[in-house]
Amino acid sequence: MHAATGPSVSLRFVGVQPITVLIADDEPEVRSALAELISSEDALEIVAAAADADEAAELARALRPDVALVDVKMPGGGARAAREIGRVSPQTRVIALSAYEDRNTVLQMLGAGADGYLVKGTASDEIIRAIKRAVQGQTSVSTEVMASVVQELTSQLRREEDRIEERRAKTERIERAIAGRDVAVLFQPIFRMDDRRVVGYEALSRFDGTPPRAPDVWFREAAEVGLGLELELLAVRMAVAGSQALPGDGYVSLNLSHRTATSPRLLEALGDGTLDRLVVEITEHDAVDDYDELATALRGLRARGARTAIDDAGAGFASLRHALLLDPDIIKVDVSLTRQIDVDRGRRALTAAISSFAEEMAMDIVAEGVETQAEVDTLQALGVRFGQGFFLARPAPAATFRTDGAGVP
Repeated sequence: MHAATGPSVSLRFVGVQPITVLIADDEPEVRSALAELISSEDALEIVAAAADADEAAELARALRPDVALVDVKMPGGGARAAREIGRVSPQTRVIALSAYEDRNTVLQMLGAGADGYLVKGTASDEIIRAIKRAVQGQTSVSTEVMASVVQELTSQLRREEDRIEERRAKTERIERAIAGRDVAVLFQPIFRMDDRRVVGYEALSRFDGTPPRAPDVWFREAAEVGLGLELELLAVRMAVAGSQALPGDGYVSLNLSHRTATSPRLLEALGDGTLDRLVVEITEHDAVDDYDELATALRGLRARGARTAIDDAGAGFASLRHALLLDPDIIKVDVSLTRQIDVDRGRRALTAAISSFAEEMAMDIVAEGVETQAEVDTLQALGVRFGQGFFLARPAPAATFRTDGAGVP
Protein backbone atom coordinates (compact mmCIF):
# COMPACT_ATOMS: atom_id res chain seq x y z
CA MET A 1 0.00 0.00 0.00
CA HIS A 2 1.35 3.37 -0.97
CA ALA A 3 0.83 6.61 0.96
CA ALA A 4 -1.30 9.16 -0.82
CA THR A 5 0.53 12.18 -2.13
CA GLY A 6 -0.48 15.44 -3.72
CA PRO A 7 -3.83 17.24 -3.15
CA SER A 8 -6.29 15.86 -0.62
CA VAL A 9 -8.83 13.42 -2.00
CA SER A 10 -12.48 14.58 -1.90
CA LEU A 11 -14.50 12.91 0.85
CA ARG A 12 -17.32 12.41 -1.64
CA PHE A 13 -15.17 9.80 -3.37
CA VAL A 14 -14.06 7.78 -0.38
CA GLY A 15 -17.47 7.03 1.09
CA VAL A 16 -17.37 9.59 3.94
CA GLN A 17 -20.55 11.63 4.29
CA PRO A 18 -19.89 15.38 4.27
CA ILE A 19 -21.29 17.70 6.92
CA THR A 20 -24.54 19.16 5.58
CA VAL A 21 -25.06 22.88 6.11
CA LEU A 22 -28.13 25.13 5.93
CA ILE A 23 -27.54 28.88 5.44
CA ALA A 24 -30.17 31.28 6.84
CA ASP A 25 -29.49 34.95 6.07
CA ASP A 26 -31.61 37.64 4.45
CA GLU A 27 -28.64 39.27 2.66
CA PRO A 28 -28.02 37.66 -0.76
CA GLU A 29 -24.37 38.71 -0.72
CA VAL A 30 -23.80 36.96 2.62
CA ARG A 31 -25.60 33.81 1.43
CA SER A 32 -23.48 33.79 -1.70
CA ALA A 33 -20.22 34.26 0.19
CA LEU A 34 -21.05 31.54 2.70
CA ALA A 35 -22.14 29.16 -0.06
CA GLU A 36 -18.88 29.75 -1.90
CA LEU A 37 -16.88 29.12 1.28
CA ILE A 38 -18.72 25.91 2.13
CA SER A 39 -18.52 24.62 -1.44
CA SER A 40 -14.76 25.06 -1.35
CA GLU A 41 -14.44 22.60 1.51
CA ASP A 42 -14.79 18.92 0.59
CA ALA A 43 -15.86 18.00 4.14
CA LEU A 44 -18.89 20.30 3.88
CA GLU A 45 -21.98 20.35 1.70
CA ILE A 46 -24.52 23.14 1.44
CA VAL A 47 -28.04 21.72 1.23
CA ALA A 48 -30.22 24.84 1.20
CA ALA A 49 -30.38 28.57 1.85
CA ALA A 50 -33.17 30.52 3.58
CA ALA A 51 -33.93 34.22 3.82
CA ASP A 52 -36.07 34.30 6.98
CA ALA A 53 -36.82 32.38 10.18
CA ASP A 54 -39.91 30.56 8.88
CA GLU A 55 -38.15 29.34 5.74
CA ALA A 56 -35.16 28.24 7.80
CA ALA A 57 -37.34 26.17 10.09
CA GLU A 58 -39.20 24.55 7.21
CA LEU A 59 -35.98 23.64 5.41
CA ALA A 60 -34.51 22.25 8.63
CA ARG A 61 -37.62 20.12 9.12
CA ALA A 62 -37.39 18.75 5.58
CA LEU A 63 -33.62 18.32 5.20
CA ARG A 64 -32.36 17.73 8.76
CA PRO A 65 -28.96 19.39 8.13
CA ASP A 66 -26.06 18.80 10.47
CA VAL A 67 -25.42 22.53 10.95
CA ALA A 68 -27.42 25.70 10.37
CA LEU A 69 -25.68 29.07 10.01
CA VAL A 70 -28.31 31.54 11.26
CA ASP A 71 -28.24 35.33 10.92
CA VAL A 72 -29.18 37.00 14.20
CA LYS A 73 -31.20 39.87 12.70
CA MET A 74 -32.92 38.24 9.74
CA PRO A 75 -36.70 38.59 9.33
CA GLY A 76 -38.50 36.59 12.01
CA GLY A 77 -35.50 36.82 14.32
CA GLY A 78 -32.47 34.64 14.72
CA ALA A 79 -33.44 33.55 18.21
CA ARG A 80 -36.82 32.35 16.98
CA ALA A 81 -35.16 30.54 14.08
CA ALA A 82 -32.75 28.83 16.47
CA ARG A 83 -35.57 27.68 18.73
CA GLU A 84 -37.70 26.41 15.85
CA ILE A 85 -34.79 24.59 14.21
CA GLY A 86 -34.01 22.94 17.55
CA ARG A 87 -37.65 21.89 17.83
CA VAL A 88 -38.16 20.47 14.33
CA SER A 89 -34.64 19.09 13.83
CA PRO A 90 -33.05 18.44 17.25
CA GLN A 91 -29.85 17.01 15.76
CA THR A 92 -29.10 20.23 13.84
CA ARG A 93 -26.41 22.38 15.45
CA VAL A 94 -27.05 26.11 15.15
CA ILE A 95 -24.26 28.65 14.75
CA ALA A 96 -25.26 32.30 15.01
CA LEU A 97 -23.81 34.80 12.56
CA SER A 98 -24.06 38.47 13.36
CA ALA A 99 -22.66 41.91 12.78
CA TYR A 100 -23.54 42.55 16.42
CA GLU A 101 -21.30 41.62 19.31
CA ASP A 102 -23.25 43.11 22.23
CA ARG A 103 -23.63 40.66 25.07
CA ASN A 104 -27.44 40.79 25.18
CA THR A 105 -27.66 39.59 21.59
CA VAL A 106 -25.03 36.92 22.21
CA LEU A 107 -26.76 35.59 25.31
CA GLN A 108 -30.17 35.71 23.60
CA MET A 109 -28.91 33.47 20.81
CA LEU A 110 -27.06 31.11 23.12
CA GLY A 111 -30.16 30.95 25.29
CA ALA A 112 -32.24 30.06 22.22
CA GLY A 113 -30.05 27.02 21.64
CA ALA A 114 -27.23 28.24 19.43
CA ASP A 115 -24.05 26.18 19.74
CA GLY A 116 -21.78 28.99 18.59
CA TYR A 117 -21.68 32.71 17.86
CA LEU A 118 -19.50 34.16 15.09
CA VAL A 119 -19.21 37.80 14.10
CA LYS A 120 -19.60 38.44 10.37
CA GLY A 121 -16.15 39.03 9.00
CA THR A 122 -14.70 36.11 10.94
CA ALA A 123 -11.86 34.44 9.04
CA SER A 124 -12.92 31.69 6.64
CA ASP A 125 -10.87 28.99 8.33
CA GLU A 126 -12.45 29.87 11.69
CA ILE A 127 -15.94 29.49 10.23
CA ILE A 128 -15.00 26.08 8.83
CA ARG A 129 -13.55 25.02 12.20
CA ALA A 130 -16.70 26.23 13.98
CA ILE A 131 -18.91 24.09 11.71
CA LYS A 132 -16.79 21.00 12.34
CA ARG A 133 -16.65 21.68 16.08
CA ALA A 134 -20.44 22.08 16.22
CA VAL A 135 -20.93 18.61 14.73
CA GLN A 136 -18.65 17.27 17.48
CA GLY A 137 -20.79 18.96 20.12
CA GLN A 138 -18.33 21.77 20.82
CA THR A 139 -19.07 25.48 21.07
CA SER A 140 -17.33 28.24 19.14
CA VAL A 141 -17.48 31.93 20.03
CA SER A 142 -15.64 34.66 18.16
CA THR A 143 -12.88 36.41 20.04
CA GLU A 144 -14.70 39.70 19.49
CA VAL A 145 -17.64 38.58 21.61
CA MET A 146 -15.87 36.45 24.18
CA ALA A 147 -15.02 39.43 26.39
CA SER A 148 -18.64 40.57 26.54
CA VAL A 149 -19.84 37.04 27.33
CA VAL A 150 -17.31 36.69 30.12
CA GLN A 151 -18.29 40.12 31.44
CA GLU A 152 -21.96 39.19 31.46
CA LEU A 153 -21.34 35.85 33.13
CA THR A 154 -19.16 37.56 35.71
CA SER A 155 -21.93 40.10 36.34
CA GLN A 156 -24.47 37.30 36.69
CA LEU A 157 -22.26 35.49 39.19
CA ARG A 158 -21.78 38.71 41.15
CA ARG A 159 -25.53 39.34 41.18
CA GLU A 160 -26.14 35.78 42.32
CA GLU A 161 -23.58 36.19 45.09
CA ASP A 162 -25.30 39.42 46.12
CA ARG A 163 -28.68 37.65 46.16
CA ILE A 164 -27.26 34.85 48.28
CA GLU A 165 -25.72 37.33 50.72
CA GLU A 166 -28.94 39.35 50.87
CA ARG A 167 -30.97 36.21 51.58
CA ARG A 168 -28.49 35.16 54.28
CA ALA A 169 -28.77 38.60 55.93
CA LYS A 170 -32.59 38.47 55.72
CA THR A 171 -32.64 35.01 57.25
CA GLU A 172 -30.40 36.08 60.13
CA ARG A 173 -32.59 39.13 60.84
CA ILE A 174 -35.78 37.08 60.83
CA GLU A 175 -34.25 34.32 62.96
CA ARG A 176 -33.20 36.91 65.56
CA ALA A 177 -36.76 38.19 65.66
CA ILE A 178 -38.20 34.68 65.95
CA ALA A 179 -35.82 34.06 68.85
CA GLY A 180 -37.55 36.94 70.65
CA ARG A 181 -35.05 39.70 69.87
CA ASP A 182 -35.71 42.98 68.03
CA VAL A 183 -39.50 42.56 68.16
CA ALA A 184 -42.32 43.89 70.34
CA VAL A 185 -46.11 44.08 70.09
CA LEU A 186 -48.01 47.31 70.63
CA PHE A 187 -51.78 47.80 70.74
CA GLN A 188 -53.74 50.58 69.04
CA PRO A 189 -57.24 51.29 70.36
CA ILE A 190 -60.23 51.10 68.03
CA PHE A 191 -62.93 53.61 68.95
CA ARG A 192 -66.63 54.05 68.56
CA MET A 193 -66.25 57.52 67.17
CA ASP A 194 -69.47 59.13 68.45
CA ASP A 195 -68.55 58.81 72.14
CA ARG A 196 -64.84 57.90 71.87
CA ARG A 197 -65.24 54.64 73.74
CA VAL A 198 -62.78 51.85 73.04
CA VAL A 199 -64.31 48.76 71.45
CA GLY A 200 -61.11 46.90 70.64
CA TYR A 201 -57.37 46.96 70.04
CA GLU A 202 -55.29 46.06 67.02
CA ALA A 203 -52.06 44.21 67.81
CA LEU A 204 -49.17 45.71 65.83
CA SER A 205 -45.69 44.22 65.58
CA ARG A 206 -42.71 46.54 65.83
CA PHE A 207 -39.11 45.67 64.98
CA ASP A 208 -35.85 47.24 66.17
CA GLY A 209 -33.36 45.67 63.75
CA THR A 210 -31.06 47.68 61.50
CA PRO A 211 -31.40 49.06 58.98
CA PRO A 212 -34.90 50.21 60.00
CA ARG A 213 -37.70 48.44 58.15
CA ALA A 214 -41.46 48.82 58.27
CA PRO A 215 -43.38 45.85 59.76
CA ASP A 216 -44.84 44.86 56.40
CA VAL A 217 -41.29 44.63 55.01
CA TRP A 218 -40.27 42.32 57.87
CA PHE A 219 -43.19 39.99 57.21
CA ARG A 220 -42.65 40.08 53.44
CA GLU A 221 -38.96 39.27 53.80
CA ALA A 222 -39.79 36.48 56.25
CA ALA A 223 -42.07 34.94 53.63
CA GLU A 224 -39.32 35.29 51.00
CA VAL A 225 -36.89 33.20 53.06
CA GLY A 226 -39.47 30.62 54.11
CA LEU A 227 -39.99 31.93 57.65
CA GLY A 228 -43.24 33.82 57.17
CA LEU A 229 -45.34 31.37 59.18
CA GLU A 230 -42.83 31.30 62.05
CA LEU A 231 -42.71 35.09 62.33
CA GLU A 232 -46.49 35.47 62.17
CA LEU A 233 -46.99 32.79 64.83
CA LEU A 234 -44.49 34.60 67.07
CA ALA A 235 -46.52 37.79 66.64
CA VAL A 236 -49.70 35.87 67.49
CA ARG A 237 -48.21 34.40 70.66
CA MET A 238 -46.85 37.79 71.76
CA ALA A 239 -50.19 39.49 71.05
CA VAL A 240 -52.16 36.87 72.98
CA ALA A 241 -49.80 37.18 75.94
CA GLY A 242 -49.79 40.97 75.85
CA SER A 243 -53.55 41.26 75.53
CA GLN A 244 -53.98 39.85 79.04
CA ALA A 245 -52.96 43.28 80.38
CA LEU A 246 -55.48 45.23 78.32
CA PRO A 247 -58.36 46.84 80.24
CA GLY A 248 -62.03 46.18 79.63
CA ASP A 249 -63.56 43.56 77.39
CA GLY A 250 -62.71 45.06 73.99
CA TYR A 251 -61.68 42.68 71.25
CA VAL A 252 -58.10 42.08 70.11
CA SER A 253 -57.47 42.15 66.37
CA LEU A 254 -54.62 40.15 64.79
CA ASN A 255 -53.32 40.60 61.24
CA LEU A 256 -52.75 37.26 59.50
CA SER A 257 -51.89 36.16 56.01
CA HIS A 258 -54.19 33.52 54.53
CA ARG A 259 -51.37 30.97 54.82
CA THR A 260 -51.12 31.44 58.57
CA ALA A 261 -54.89 31.55 58.96
CA THR A 262 -55.13 28.10 57.38
CA SER A 263 -52.18 26.59 59.28
CA PRO A 264 -53.03 23.97 61.96
CA ARG A 265 -50.31 25.57 64.07
CA LEU A 266 -52.40 28.75 64.49
CA LEU A 267 -54.77 27.09 66.94
CA GLU A 268 -51.81 25.95 69.00
CA ALA A 269 -50.48 29.53 69.11
CA LEU A 270 -53.90 30.85 70.17
CA GLY A 271 -54.11 28.45 73.09
CA ASP A 272 -57.04 26.60 74.59
CA GLY A 273 -60.43 27.99 75.46
CA THR A 274 -62.84 30.27 73.68
CA LEU A 275 -61.71 32.98 71.30
CA ASP A 276 -64.61 35.37 71.83
CA ARG A 277 -62.26 38.32 72.28
CA LEU A 278 -60.34 37.63 69.07
CA VAL A 279 -60.75 39.21 65.62
CA VAL A 280 -58.67 37.71 62.80
CA GLU A 281 -57.84 40.27 60.09
CA ILE A 282 -57.01 38.79 56.70
CA THR A 283 -54.61 41.04 54.81
CA GLU A 284 -54.81 41.51 51.05
CA HIS A 285 -51.09 41.63 50.31
CA ASP A 286 -50.87 38.01 49.12
CA ALA A 287 -53.19 36.36 46.62
CA VAL A 288 -55.38 33.70 48.21
CA ASP A 289 -54.63 30.32 46.65
CA ASP A 290 -57.74 28.50 47.87
CA TYR A 291 -60.76 30.45 49.15
CA ASP A 292 -62.59 27.28 50.16
CA GLU A 293 -59.68 26.25 52.38
CA LEU A 294 -59.49 29.73 53.94
CA ALA A 295 -63.26 29.93 54.49
CA THR A 296 -63.18 26.52 56.19
CA ALA A 297 -60.37 27.62 58.49
CA LEU A 298 -62.19 30.81 59.41
CA ARG A 299 -65.37 28.85 60.19
CA GLY A 300 -63.31 26.76 62.60
CA LEU A 301 -62.12 29.92 64.36
CA ARG A 302 -65.67 31.28 64.50
CA ALA A 303 -66.84 28.05 66.08
CA ARG A 304 -64.55 28.89 68.99
CA GLY A 305 -65.95 32.41 69.26
CA ALA A 306 -63.61 34.45 67.07
CA ARG A 307 -64.74 37.04 64.55
CA THR A 308 -63.14 37.86 61.20
CA ALA A 309 -62.21 41.08 59.44
CA ILE A 310 -60.99 42.09 55.99
CA ASP A 311 -58.07 44.50 56.19
CA ASP A 312 -57.23 47.35 53.79
CA ALA A 313 -60.60 47.52 52.01
CA GLY A 314 -60.37 49.89 49.08
CA ALA A 315 -56.61 49.48 48.66
CA GLY A 316 -57.04 46.94 45.86
CA PHE A 317 -59.31 44.39 44.24
CA ALA A 318 -58.25 41.55 46.51
CA SER A 319 -59.81 43.08 49.63
CA LEU A 320 -63.18 43.45 47.90
CA ARG A 321 -62.99 39.85 46.70
CA HIS A 322 -62.19 38.79 50.28
CA ALA A 323 -65.29 40.65 51.47
CA LEU A 324 -67.51 38.88 48.95
CA LEU A 325 -66.15 35.35 49.44
CA LEU A 326 -65.28 35.22 53.14
CA ASP A 327 -68.36 36.86 54.72
CA PRO A 328 -66.40 38.79 57.38
CA ASP A 329 -67.84 40.38 60.52
CA ILE A 330 -65.81 43.56 60.07
CA ILE A 331 -64.50 45.52 57.07
CA LYS A 332 -61.57 47.86 57.67
CA VAL A 333 -61.31 50.86 55.33
CA ASP A 334 -57.74 51.41 54.20
CA VAL A 335 -55.84 54.57 55.11
CA SER A 336 -55.59 55.42 51.39
CA LEU A 337 -59.33 56.19 51.52
CA THR A 338 -59.45 57.69 55.00
CA ARG A 339 -56.64 60.20 54.45
CA GLN A 340 -58.13 63.61 53.51
CA ILE A 341 -61.52 62.06 52.88
CA ASP A 342 -63.10 65.34 53.98
CA VAL A 343 -61.71 67.15 50.91
CA ASP A 344 -61.74 64.34 48.33
CA ARG A 345 -65.00 63.48 46.58
CA GLY A 346 -63.68 60.22 45.10
CA ARG A 347 -62.60 58.89 48.50
CA ARG A 348 -65.98 59.82 49.96
CA ALA A 349 -67.86 58.09 47.14
CA LEU A 350 -65.89 54.84 47.43
CA THR A 351 -66.10 54.80 51.23
CA ALA A 352 -69.85 55.43 51.01
CA ALA A 353 -70.16 52.41 48.72
CA ILE A 354 -68.19 50.21 51.12
CA SER A 355 -70.26 51.50 54.03
CA SER A 356 -73.49 50.73 52.17
CA PHE A 357 -72.27 47.21 51.38
CA ALA A 358 -71.31 46.64 55.02
CA GLU A 359 -74.71 47.83 56.23
CA GLU A 360 -76.52 45.60 53.74
CA MET A 361 -74.44 42.61 54.89
CA ALA A 362 -74.75 43.44 58.62
CA MET A 363 -71.00 44.01 58.93
CA ASP A 364 -69.24 46.57 61.08
CA ILE A 365 -66.91 49.01 59.33
CA VAL A 366 -63.73 50.46 60.84
CA ALA A 367 -61.74 53.33 59.31
CA GLU A 368 -57.96 53.05 59.61
CA GLY A 369 -55.45 55.90 59.75
CA VAL A 370 -57.77 58.62 61.07
CA GLU A 371 -55.66 61.78 61.45
CA THR A 372 -58.03 64.77 61.89
CA GLN A 373 -61.36 65.77 63.40
CA ALA A 374 -62.57 66.65 59.90
CA GLU A 375 -61.94 63.06 58.82
CA VAL A 376 -63.83 61.79 61.88
CA ASP A 377 -66.83 64.01 61.06
CA THR A 378 -66.86 63.00 57.39
CA LEU A 379 -66.56 59.29 58.16
CA GLN A 380 -69.44 59.44 60.62
CA ALA A 381 -71.57 61.25 58.04
CA LEU A 382 -70.86 58.38 55.63
CA GLY A 383 -72.07 55.80 58.15
CA VAL A 384 -68.64 54.69 59.44
CA ARG A 385 -69.06 54.22 63.19
CA PHE A 386 -65.64 52.95 64.24
CA GLY A 387 -62.13 54.20 63.67
CA GLN A 388 -58.50 54.09 64.69
CA GLY A 389 -55.52 56.33 63.98
CA PHE A 390 -52.97 58.66 65.53
CA PHE A 391 -55.59 61.39 65.99
CA LEU A 392 -57.57 59.06 68.24
CA ALA A 393 -54.73 57.19 69.96
CA ARG A 394 -51.23 56.00 69.12
CA PRO A 395 -50.12 52.37 69.49
CA ALA A 396 -48.64 51.61 72.92
CA PRO A 397 -47.67 48.67 75.14
CA ALA A 398 -50.67 46.99 76.75
CA ALA A 399 -49.60 47.89 80.28
CA THR A 400 -49.80 51.64 79.58
CA PHE A 401 -53.55 51.72 78.99
CA ARG A 402 -55.82 53.02 81.73
CA THR A 403 -58.34 50.77 83.37
CA ASP A 404 -61.18 53.31 83.44
CA GLY A 405 -62.63 52.08 80.17
CA ALA A 406 -61.36 54.91 78.03
CA GLY A 407 -58.42 52.82 76.96
CA VAL A 408 -56.16 55.79 76.14
CA PRO A 409 -52.74 56.00 77.78
